[in-house]
This record gives sequence, structure tokens and C-alpha cells, in this order.
Amino acid sequence: MDGDGLGGGKKNFTRLGAHLIFIDESGFMLTPTVHRTWSPVGQTPLLRHRHRNDRLSFVSGLSVSPRRYHLGLYGMFFWDNIGQEEVCLFIREVLRHLRGRVIALVDNSNTHRGIMIKELCAEFPRLRLVYFPSYAPELNPDEGVWGWMKGRLANSCPDDLQELSKDLQREFRVLARSQARLKGCIQQSELPFFMP
Repeated sequence: MDGDGLGGGKKNFTRLGAHLIFIDESGFMLTPTVHRTWSPVGQTPLLRHRHRNDRLSFVSGLSVSPRRYHLGLYGMFFWDNIGQEEVCLFIREVLRHLRGRVIALVDNSNTHRGIMIKELCAEFPRLRLVYFPSYAPELNPDEGVWGWMKGRLANSCPDDLQELSKDLQREFRVLARSQARLKGCIQQSELPFFMP
């Protein structure tokens, strides 16, 4: 990773005195994700749905406080694809909640680079963006958020985007309330271990 030497473990993380927030985006479609499930012998479950490409885009951030290692989860839905403008809107909202220095760890996609992102960092000197290496989703704990959410919504068939939105918000709140599940998202990543 660029910059602050975040791979140095718990001691270096505390020394930084900054909130870490791992940010990533994902999309959820009305076409159901199918996972293996249980059913009585000879009664294969069927998912009946209309094939539609309607989707919701979602950006989330998994934060870690510098001293108590309290975990937080922030999210924002969008009805269209996510670009730099949406990422900046999300980061502004996160900065309203996190006091002091904030280090945002993001992937190398174009949505995290460009004029709008540079202007945002200039506007908020307490914000620092650090980029994961290219093609390394296994390092980002926020990928665990998407894995958990998609697993919870597997084999469901919402009728429309409003129903999908309600399902996503419900599951997101369940995950956000659980320190154990959020810690699991960090532990499933291949980041150098820094949690107590």
C-alpha cells in the first residue's frame, strides 16, 4: 500500500492516531444470486423471477477507531452507477461522523482518482487517501461486507428495486450493529493483522 506504513501492525496503527476506513463499491441486481441450500429429497427449490437488469449501486466504508478499535459501518445507496461524484458525496458524509484524521483505503479504480477526488482531499486536509495495490481485493476488509450481504440476500427474489432497497437496508443495519461480524470482515481479509 502507498504511504503511511499501515502494514506495521497494531503499534504503528495506534501511533497514526487516525481513523482507518476501508471503502468499496458494489452492485445488487434484481436477478437473484443462487446459493446451494437445503430442501427435502426430490423437491428442488425453484426461484421464479423475471430476468431484469435493474440494479442498485452501493458504497460502504468499514471504519476502525485508532484507540479503542471500535468498528463502524457506513453506507450509501445510489440508483445509478457510482462515479467520483458519488464517492466524494459518501466521503463527505463519513467525515461528518469521524473526528480527527481519517485515512481512507481504496482500490485503484477511476472512481477513486481524478480532479474531484483531489479537490476533496485539498478541501479536507485531515483526509488522506491510500490506494491498495492493483487487483488485490483480498486486502480490503470491505469486501467481507459485500460477501456477507450477498450471502444473506441469496435465493431471494425481490419484485422491484424498492423491495431490494428495503432488504439491503435491513441486512446492512444487522451487520452494522454487530462488532463481532464487522471484526470478522477484517479477519477474513489478508491485511496484516492489527486488531487486538
